[in-house]
Amino acid sequence: MPQAPRGPRHFAVIGAGMAGIACARTLVQAGHSVTVFEKTVSPGGRMATRSSPFGSFDHGAQYFTVRDARFARALETVPGLCKPWSANAIRVLDAHGRVTEAPLPARESHWVAVPGMSDLVTQWAQPLAAACQLELKTRVTRIERDALDPAGWQLRTEAGEARHVYGGFDGVMLALPAPQAADLLATSGLSPKGLRKLASVDIAPCWTLMLAFPNAMQPDLVTLGPQWNAARSTHHRVAWLARESSKPGRTPTERWTVQASAEWSREHLQDDPARIEAKMLKAFTEVTGIYAAPAHTAVHRWRHARTIKPLGQTHLWDAQTGIGACGDWCIGHRVEDAFLSGLELALAAG
Repeated sequence: MPQAPRGPRHFAVIGAGMAGIACARTLVQAGHSVTVFEKTVSPGGRMATRSSPFGSFDHGAQYFTVRDARFARALETVPGLCKPWSANAIRVLDAHGRVTEAPLPARESHWVAVPGMSDLVTQWAQPLAAACQLELKTRVTRIERDALDPAGWQLRTEAGEARHVYGGFDGVMLALPAPQAADLLATSGLSPKGLRKLASVDIAPCWTLMLAFPNAMQPDLVTLGPQWNAARSTHHRVAWLARESSKPGRTPTERWTVQASAEWSREHLQDDPARIEAKMLKAFTEVTGIYAAPAHTAVHRWRHARTIKPLGQTHLWDAQTGIGACGDWCIGHRVEDAFLSGLELALAAG
């Protein structure tokens, strides 16, 4: 005799990046209730945008592509929010900044959210925030069985100096980088059989440099330095460069985002930020030929940025315990990978 379908349940989603919000939205659409926990001040994860006096920087994901029809349909819910970026012709540079290959063919559009990459996840998270289902600046420190219902789960959290316990969850979704998900499970004394493959994932860190050159905004100067807007580099320190001011919906002040290579970021993971800034600025000058002193510099360290060895499946779900994990690292490192992973986990659990 087939089992009757289960009724609405309450899920905790830890992490409000693309994967976490996609998972939460899908569970809500299926009739479940959710509470999303995010340790930072806003949703987005690596779909991140940082403000400065000279304009914004997308210091995480630079753009996204759309290959899956489900992601395309989801984007239709926010019409006009995402715009194509004219950097389709991404250059490939040698270690000295010389173009070594013709521009890569524009086989697919490159998209950015407007006015910043973080706005896509923020928009999708808005209904959750309005329904008081999004807890920001709240770090989950432990997952444990619910004190009032041993079949359920409760979360211990920290929000500044405050400590709080949230309970009544039927399932817990870890929308975190694989190493962070594994650490939280270990700290909680949990080892769900369905999540033991977390250890097989390898994710590299990334140092990111942000530069602004407001003095370049002169009537007779269209751009500063190279005439391309985005490039992949084989310089030992630099893997990616993008002219932020070339993206649609951004302010015109000349701004650059520079992302270090995975190998160099790993080697210098614990270096002082000021030292990182100096070394990356030197590399930026070598690659672009821009010797002008920037009016604004900042660096950001992503401990878990680019997937080197993915899981090889869309998600992890342990039905016996009701604990799952999702993220771009399940499939690859693209924005769409994160969306699909969160979607598939929600479908598996719901």
